[in-house]
Amino acid sequence: MNPILDLFAASPMKPMQVHMQKVQECVRILPEFFDKVFDENWGEMLVLQKKIKAIENEADELKKTLRLNLPSGLFMPVARIDLLNLLSSQDKIANKAKDIAGLVTGRKMVFPESIRDDLKAYLARSIDASVQADKAIKQLDELLESGFKGREVKIVEEMIDELDKIEHDADVLQIKMRQKLFDLEESLPAVNVIFFYKVIDWVGDIADLAQQVGSRLELLLAR
Repeated sequence: MNPILDLFAASPMKPMQVHMQKVQECVRILPEFFDKVFDENWGEMLVLQKKIKAIENEADELKKTLRLNLPSGLFMPVARIDLLNLLSSQDKIANKAKDIAGLVTGRKMVFPESIRDDLKAYLARSIDASVQADKAIKQLDELLESGFKGREVKIVEEMIDELDKIEHDADVLQIKMRQKLFDLEESLPAVNVIFFYKVIDWVGDIADLAQQVGSRLELLLAR
């Protein structure tokens, strides 16, 4: 038996949580990955990029298994389509982590030293958003048991509010990053600048996509 399918017997929410944990495995590698990039340690950078890609593939397989096996007639206070949309939002976070690592590795990007600390802080805050989204997803079992009513709903709503605040923090740091890069533009090759901006945007996408997970979860609460 597929162990993921076995989880459905325990709770229809368990596989969603397992998938989100796999997504988090991808994202958590990024700080170490960027440390290797800043050190220009291309060998270890490549190892970590391949690791992120492999874990993202695992998350993708989990997503496909869930899509194929999530029953359409679940006796739950939530619609199947809402769970599928939530699953898709979770999966996009792993995809973005893979895209970031792939772009940086493919171009062997060397970031200006003057923006590295800011990039680390910005990345860390974006990852905080993903971590917060994971915390909220871990409450799915309790939400199901409560029938998506009562105190548990309040707890998750507070988690989502905190997620929104973290995403806002990431937005502020993104603006700061873009301004710093703008100030350096004339001293850098134009092609490099284009890809630096792309990395900045994609790091911000991690926070945005995590917030999207929160928004999907809010829809479950509302319905």
